[in-house]
Amino acid sequence: MSGAVTPSPAPLRAVRALRRGVARVASVMAHVAGWTYIACALFITFDIVARAFLGFSSQATVEVTGYMLAGGIAWALAHTLIRRAHIRVDVFANRLPVRLRAPLHVVSLLLLTALGVLIAWSAWELVDESVLFNAHDNSALRIELVWPQGIWAFGISAFVVCCGVLLLEAVLALADGQGAALDGLLGSRTLEDETEEALEAVAMAHEGDRR
Repeated sequence: MSGAVTPSPAPLRAVRALRRGVARVASVMAHVAGWTYIACALFITFDIVARAFLGFSSQATVEVTGYMLAGGIAWALAHTLIRRAHIRVDVFANRLPVRLRAPLHVVSLLLLTALGVLIAWSAWELVDESVLFNAHDNSALRIELVWPQGIWAFGISAFVVCCGVLLLEAVLALADGQGAALDGLLGSRTLEDETEEALEAVAMAHEGDRR
């Protein structure tokens, strides 16, 4: 039958389902990161007000907020990758046809995955050292460094897992000749993508108002 759409191979369908599951987990982690930033802002504000008007301070603002910011960044990396929101220099790549652009996406993601693995390995090495030496923060709270470092390393590891799943899907899609789908998965966000996201945000806001 002419015009019929050829179904994707079973391995590719399975990896896409896995990627959707990873994306949901990454979204939850990103929301946690966002609320962490809000808590960080509230903590800083309280500390400033308390120092100015109540005569006391937590004496650990810099340390705690630093941990919160580092953890939040790490936990948002996977979601940012899924949403194709990382900053990219792609003026040259966008001028290429899809048949050439798609393999470049795979190479780019492969390099990013390798970098992520290196950073994750270094992060867990740091956690291991903190456990070995029972390292504590040099502040009034004396926080065991294994906790903030572990949270940070977990976020980076989740990013590496996300990279791996996307890379596997990209390779299978490229092998199946689905260059356009691969470009939509890993390519830069287009004006249409930004517009669709803005419309979704407006629709969600209206839905919240009706409730």
